[in-house]
Amino acid sequence: MPDPVARRKFWGWGVEGAGPSEEQARGVARVLAERFGVALEPAAPPRIEELTLRAPRVRPPGPLAALCSDDPAERAGHCYGKSYRDVVRAFRRQFDNPPDQVALPRSEADVEALLEWCGEAGVAAIPYGGGSSVVGGVEPAVGDGYAGAVSIDLRHLGRVLEIDRTSRSARIQAGALGPALEDQLRPHGLTLRHFPQSFEFSSLGGWIATRSGGHYATLYTHIDELVQSLRVVTPTGVVETRRLPGSGAGPAPDRLFMGSEGILGIVTEAWMRLQDRPTRRASASVRFAGADGFLRGARAVRALSQSALYPTNCRLLDPAEAQTAGAGGGDAAVLVLGFESADHDLDAWMARALECCRDAGGEVPADAGRTRRDDAASREGAAGAWRKAFLQAPYLRDVLVSLGVIAETFETAVTWDRFESFHEGVMERARDALKRVCGVGSLACRFTHVYPDGPAPYYSVLAPGTRGSELEQWAEIKSAASDALLALGGTITHHHAVGRDHRPWYERERPELFARALEAAKRALDPAGILNPGVLLAPGN
Repeated sequence: MPDPVARRKFWGWGVEGAGPSEEQARGVARVLAERFGVALEPAAPPRIEELTLRAPRVRPPGPLAALCSDDPAERAGHCYGKSYRDVVRAFRRQFDNPPDQVALPRSEADVEALLEWCGEAGVAAIPYGGGSSVVGGVEPAVGDGYAGAVSIDLRHLGRVLEIDRTSRSARIQAGALGPALEDQLRPHGLTLRHFPQSFEFSSLGGWIATRSGGHYATLYTHIDELVQSLRVVTPTGVVETRRLPGSGAGPAPDRLFMGSEGILGIVTEAWMRLQDRPTRRASASVRFAGADGFLRGARAVRALSQSALYPTNCRLLDPAEAQTAGAGGGDAAVLVLGFESADHDLDAWMARALECCRDAGGEVPADAGRTRRDDAASREGAAGAWRKAFLQAPYLRDVLVSLGVIAETFETAVTWDRFESFHEGVMERARDALKRVCGVGSLACRFTHVYPDGPAPYYSVLAPGTRGSELEQWAEIKSAASDALLALGGTITHHHAVGRDHRPWYERERPELFARALEAAKRALDPAGILNPGVLLAPGN
């Protein structure tokens, strides 16, 4: 958990001083230099004193001035999200589009006043939660059609306001970051149970606005399932939806704002469905050896996803991914399997899950899967190795950027009937692009989430880049991979959102009539077009 006093890096992931040490970074460099046959030397990260930011173009009027800051560190920190592309540009000291002001509202009324000013002055308003976007979702690159840009950071709206223990739900302010949110629920024996990889530095409002995917692989995988009602400030007024367990009264208004990525309004509060904190856990890792091990593992996962067992963890790692995570030796695919409960022991659930794995040819350890009454089950063996690698990946990515290594991912979802041919096609096209652009490199795959009707494959790219050309190299690989995802029947994003980076493929994926309906909703709620221009919709729509 981050130190609440420590200062966030303005250029990369986490807080200053966190992540691998210099010695560890050089160790990573040696390993990759040997793997790729190239020399790798780390570059120094940027310092705020080195930056020359564009002078602020707008100043807030009257009492709003007390809510805003043009401090260089604040502006630089709100210039980018946390994608590979963002960190590379930060290392280049390239901060071309900083927000003119960073607004820090302390109430919903402050948010309303800020939007009113932005609308009257023609200033773009960029909603900002934890800043963990990896698709250009918080970048104030809004073009010349605006007087300026303000990043509206909800960090001061971070409280759990009300808990309904009977209905097992809570009213929570949208700026609450993951750790602080859970700390406020813990004394009540409750949890939201939504843990994306960005958990440390992402907010409830950001999760809702991007339809975030959590750590858990089945059942409640997306934040959608956990939203009970919303309160949203738009430039034309406040929208508050009715708090209900379910309703058939027309199209659900909550759905209009979930996934809207800040183009329709700013989520300020939400009633969220909670769960009792788990007290029992069981985990196991299953090997699928052989050239077809990953596909046999996929068949086991399909059986599990259609069994109604609902494991909390059901991550299938191909041999390369398993080796990178320290969960295997690179000679077999590994399925990391887990269950948890606040109510009952899990031996029967795990026994049936392991039976499904054996039916698909999986190698199951003799002592696998016994219920534990502590958290150790998720921290030992392959499950523990995967969990550690999962949490450390964003910190390691910053080190790889410093070495000039291309380290990025793309993710999707596809139905089971198409998965095998889909996976083969994506791997072939992405490897061809990787070889053409970088000469050498590796491509690995894992399942992040699984459903009865299909998996969400997540692909990782690692390759030596050419200093000064890394962004262009990644853009070519990304374009080839994204084209393949759509051509073969997948989606451009399962849980990373659209932002600005995915919009060209999103425009090809969404139905044209839906695009027109979304544009109409935008005009109705945001007639001046100030909210997050260029995200989801082309600027001006």
